[in-house]
Amino acid sequence: MEGKNNLTTIFLLGFQNLQSYKYLLFCLLLLTFCVTICGNVLIITLVFYSKNLQSPMYFFLSQLALCDILLSGDSLPNTLYVVLNEGGIISFPGCIIQYLFFVISECTECLLLTVMSYDRYLAICNPLHYTSIMESGLCQKLAIMSWLPGITYSTISTLSISTLHFCGLNTIDHFFCDLAPILQLSCSDVSFMYLEAQILTVPAMVCPLLITVVSYIYVVRAILKISSASGRQKAFFTCSSHLTVVCIYYGTVMAAYMLPTSMQSVTMNKILTMIYAVVTPSLNPIIYSLRNKDIWKALALVLLQVT
Repeated sequence: MEGKNNLTTIFLLGFQNLQSYKYLLFCLLLLTFCVTICGNVLIITLVFYSKNLQSPMYFFLSQLALCDILLSGDSLPNTLYVVLNEGGIISFPGCIIQYLFFVISECTECLLLTVMSYDRYLAICNPLHYTSIMESGLCQKLAIMSWLPGITYSTISTLSISTLHFCGLNTIDHFFCDLAPILQLSCSDVSFMYLEAQILTVPAMVCPLLITVVSYIYVVRAILKISSASGRQKAFFTCSSHLTVVCIYYGTVMAAYMLPTSMQSVTMNKILTMIYAVVTPSLNPIIYSLRNKDIWKALALVLLQVT
């Protein structure tokens, strides 16, 4: 039976306790949005045009950049409006669409980070067969396999939401439409929705995290077996950026979704969500390019061609 919906619009409260800092927060978020879009578009452009960046690692990095653009574009523009106006209105269908694309980008990011950890595992633990294993066909298949589960998960979750009856208050104490705040607006029994979310989290987040951890256990073991200090340093450098991004992303996600509600306030949950949904997409291009000579060289060549 299709759900009934008496809600047409939803009011997002945003950061009500930070009203005196709204202009500062707005400027910081606007700067973050610009850095995210410009930085990730630059990475995609460099990987597409530069011959020096035609490798599996940079191909997956361009996919991660595309995912970050989707995540930032889905949540930040409306967040800027909410912060500036001390709250904002979004249509109910718009809220569901925002949640749908949020789930797609978050699930895809988890799987792409896992694929990138597998790439680093092969590069360090099996370097002689790396090129033959990570050929272009496999890279494209892994990229597709990273996007499809997110699309499937979001579709299942959205269809489940459509069966609910919404008749309660139309206020969400958040800066965007996440699953838990949406379910709080429903008058139906939503216990099956929370169970469904927990079940889907296993293949979408828990399994990718376990694969990533196992991959890096083998990577660390392989690095420690390298006899020379310079060799160990060089090997660690090739995966340090990815490991940094993984720690920031999974650390904040687990803190936001896996800690008991008694251990975190609503404001703390918003801040943690802000870090992985807004800040992390802006940090990714910086972390991956700051000490990467190949990206700087590719940027210099592109600038020379332009000028």
